[in-house]
Amino acid sequence: MWIYDKKLQYPVRVSKCDPQMAKYLIEQYGGADGELAAALRYLNQRYTIPDKVIGLLTDIGTEEFAHLEMIATMVYKLTKDATPDQMKAAGLGEHFVNHDNALFYNNAAGVPWTAAYIQAKGDPLADLYEDIAAEEKARATYQWLIDMTDDVDLQDSLKFLREREIVHAMRFKEAVEIIKMDRETKKVY
Repeated sequence: MWIYDKKLQYPVRVSKCDPQMAKYLIEQYGGADGELAAALRYLNQRYTIPDKVIGLLTDIGTEEFAHLEMIATMVYKLTKDATPDQMKAAGLGEHFVNHDNALFYNNAAGVPWTAAYIQAKGDPLADLYEDIAAEEKARATYQWLIDMTDDVDLQDSLKFLREREIVHAMRFKEAVEIIKMDRETKKVY
């Protein structure tokens, strides 16, 4: 059951048109360590994870879709008033020709999203360690994005997303300990 509250998880504000920053943000939209890959990874892995942590993967996976919506909103706001020349100057000329200002699942270099970004081994510990690494990579990318802009409004939203990645990594680490404890008591998965 879904209840959709028609607002973002956290407010997204930008103070200026900045297609170059939008290009960088697209990494978190359709890149290997971006929000789409994370959401699909966790929602896929939940089918082979012990019952004790299924809810965790479901909750974080659906939250990643909320983050994807935030990134899309940022990109939209950063490009909505951009001219074709500004898009071209930002390295988004090819994107503009193919999609206008619409989003497309690709990374900052323009490489299309692929299911090869998603890992699911079927071993709970292997998958959870993969998830921890994914969250840490996303955290690092958000920090680099924060460093790439002087827009304090945009930085605020990016800091929120960076902090959520830290929380997700912590929850996955807790899940690892639960699985390890169960394995030690012979409840092997």
